[in-house]
Amino acid sequence: MTAAGFLGIEHFNPPWDIFFLPLFNLLIGLYKLPIIDFALAIILFTVIIRFALAPLFVRQIRSQREMQRMQPLVREIQRKHKGNRQKITEETMALYKEHGVNQFGGCLPVLLQLPLLFALYQALIRASNVVTLTAQQASSRAFAELQQNLPGITAVAGEPNKFNAPISGPCNLPAYNVPEFSHFLPLNCQLIDPVKLSEPVVTTIPWLFGLNLAAVDHVFAVIIPGTAFALSALAFVAAILQFVQVKMTSPRPNPDDPTSATTSTMVYLFPLMTIFWGGLFPSGLILYWVVYTAFLVVQQYTIMGWGNLFPIFGWQPRWAPPPMDAPPPRPAKGSTPANSNNGPPDDRQAPTNRPANASASGDNRQRPRAGQRRRRGRRR
Repeated sequence: MTAAGFLGIEHFNPPWDIFFLPLFNLLIGLYKLPIIDFALAIILFTVIIRFALAPLFVRQIRSQREMQRMQPLVREIQRKHKGNRQKITEETMALYKEHGVNQFGGCLPVLLQLPLLFALYQALIRASNVVTLTAQQASSRAFAELQQNLPGITAVAGEPNKFNAPISGPCNLPAYNVPEFSHFLPLNCQLIDPVKLSEPVVTTIPWLFGLNLAAVDHVFAVIIPGTAFALSALAFVAAILQFVQVKMTSPRPNPDDPTSATTSTMVYLFPLMTIFWGGLFPSGLILYWVVYTAFLVVQQYTIMGWGNLFPIFGWQPRWAPPPMDAPPPRPAKGSTPANSNNGPPDDRQAPTNRPANASASGDNRQRPRAGQRRRRGRRR
């Protein structure tokens, strides 16, 4: 009621619109700023969302950093109780509780990403103003009635099953409650008064070589022969950033930990899923994911450095410190540790070459010189 009475929103369908409409209005509001196109609007939208959620993600990153620092203690528990999963779990939880670490503290930011992605996906579809129907839906009587009540619907040239939704029109038609016709709701019905549109949103970006952000990337992509699936370069960039982001916060592989293999698999599974999504979802969503993940990588680096990013496939650069949860290096066989109770060896003391069969008492006696032995012999 507040939105309809004071902000000019004519169509409101809670509870989903409570979450979706603010994001949708923010994206379109940024798009209407001077010299801002739809790509820059998505980038600004992403940065604003990142700053708004920064306190939650900072808490998540710090929790992950503390868990990484505790990995040597966790590994010691796993070594001590090897084969007893219940005991390992109990002592690990007690260890986290003792140090004030919540291993589930990072779940909320991850869960928040899902509705954000879904809301942005809906915003991209609606902003494109193009609705795709099946041949049966396009020839149905219900769609014919919708066209009569909503004259702004026009067919896309050369695409018999694609239609342009209107910018303005009636906002409370019963057909909007049908899932396949819901996207024909005029854009201005869900926009506040300062953000009302007078013309469709331009989703094709010239400085991105004509990339349509409301469609799957076919500009920076390679089509797999015999299929319609595209391998998007944007998706590859997003996958690399996703790999870096997950690798920085992932614990090192541990054969004594039964969950270590699953964690290591996720490091590679998430980037592969991102590449797959690049061939299914609009490129604007992938652009959002690129900026979102890049921002998160920078944020993680400012808090925890490189974390456990290195080594990557065995490569450890000289300028990168060792992993956060790496165990201390073991001394070489036969060498004295630097922190031994005997202290560091003194280089000023010359080594003593004692015979193998010499006794301790014999070593302490002073040996006569050669000249003394000869003089004793002459006296005899």
